[in-house]
Amino acid sequence: MGLMISSFVLVLAAIVSIFLGQLFTKISVSYISMIIGGIIAFTPFISGQIDNFNSEIFIGLVVAPLLFFEGQATRLNLVGKEIKHIIQTAVILVVLCLIIAGFGVWEIAGISLPLAFILAAISTPTDATAMESVTNGLKVPKKEGVFLKMESLFNDASGIILLNMTILWYVNGYINYGQTMIDFLISAVGGLVFGFLAAWVVVLFRQVLLRSSFNSLNAQNLLYLITPFVLYYLAEELHVSGIIAVVCAGLVHNAEAQRSKLLNAPQVHMGFDLVSMVTETLNSVVFIILGFMFVKIVGQEKFSSKSFIWLLIGVTIYMIGVLTRYIYGRLRLKFNNRSAWIFSLGGVHGAVTLALAYTLAEFHVNKADFNLVLMSESVLIILSLVVPTIAFRFILEKDVDDEDIASEMDEIRITMVHKAIAAVDKMYLPDNVKNSVIFDLMAQKQKTRTRDFVKQWLGVVRHPEFTGAEKELEMRAFMNALAKEREYLDMISQSEVKYQDYVFELYKEVLLAETLVIGPTVSE
Repeated sequence: MGLMISSFVLVLAAIVSIFLGQLFTKISVSYISMIIGGIIAFTPFISGQIDNFNSEIFIGLVVAPLLFFEGQATRLNLVGKEIKHIIQTAVILVVLCLIIAGFGVWEIAGISLPLAFILAAISTPTDATAMESVTNGLKVPKKEGVFLKMESLFNDASGIILLNMTILWYVNGYINYGQTMIDFLISAVGGLVFGFLAAWVVVLFRQVLLRSSFNSLNAQNLLYLITPFVLYYLAEELHVSGIIAVVCAGLVHNAEAQRSKLLNAPQVHMGFDLVSMVTETLNSVVFIILGFMFVKIVGQEKFSSKSFIWLLIGVTIYMIGVLTRYIYGRLRLKFNNRSAWIFSLGGVHGAVTLALAYTLAEFHVNKADFNLVLMSESVLIILSLVVPTIAFRFILEKDVDDEDIASEMDEIRITMVHKAIAAVDKMYLPDNVKNSVIFDLMAQKQKTRTRDFVKQWLGVVRHPEFTGAEKELEMRAFMNALAKEREYLDMISQSEVKYQDYVFELYKEVLLAETLVIGPTVSE
């Protein structure tokens, strides 16, 4: 019951943050979500409804599906082309950052070496979702963007494996290098093999169903949505990397979508919409939890002159990470100065870092060290978000201005609707049908008032529905009008190249509108 109430509060908070994100377009919705999370932490009644943070549930129910859907947005052949760079960033760079940060924190902060390496291991995973929050309204160059995306997809597993190694060092007092390497290979390779094989079985099963009389649109999409949860927990039960398994499963599903999108178009379209909704909600939930937990952690800390060592550690880990990534980018990845800084600052930390910090609660780590880790990693996360948010404003080019887009698209939309209405006006139609069609077309401009809607709604309630002949005329009128809209947008997409993607979104909106006006029957 506690988990259900907690989930309800977080989802409700995510809805609020998404709405506010539409209102304050200059601010990334991720920051809005963090602020809302902090407000929840300051509100005793609401914060009391949220259960204690559980890293295993968080990774399994939030991080795993996000990585699955992120993997699905990546072409499998791109991973094949980038395998060298994936190894360089998700394995070699991770180990390098671990060693340098571990010894650096040990030397500067004066804590035990195993604890320093625990702090360093937790700081190695980067977060693509968090990266998007610091580049809001900016263009990330394609090459650097691919490097950062591939790194964030696969370095979570490296961080988890290295953290397990450092925890055993902390608990036992020594490192078993041979066993660590074996565990690493079993976990990484096992997760990869299991993810690909399990996803392939799921894909074949779904494809067989699609071609049979047993196919159900709703059941298929539910099966698709639960896939990352099932695969993650099955992989963990087999003691292989659940994170790598869900990423690989996402890559397999990307290839499926490429080759079966027209087999059952309504199902595929509904699936895309569900993924968009779930991803946006979970992304917001991640940052709400970050804001909530950071305020809670700071509130529980009993500050003294010595307690601020966590601030020193957090700053140290961040600076070492940025400099190591910059030098590695210049020397090993052959980046120029600007690209190296983009890659360096783009190593943003988020949900996985916080979750890994909380996994220490399951081991024999004393309370003082546990609190030190939480505070230090929280500082790291905040710095990794704030610093690039500021720095990228000077390094990256601005994307198309939101206000320019809105103004231009409003003009295109209005012209499009006027062409549709002109086409309907030329048709011979009963007045009631013509007025109904024109009102719906006018609504596309998003300029109709609520009072206009109420008037039309009352008309629907008071008057009998259209006859079969009138329904057919209405449908024909809509088809003619929407065809004119698509014709106009097709012409615009070839002339307004800068806004082409946005015109295509409007084109898709018109196509969806057309599916709504074509009813299953046109007569009584």
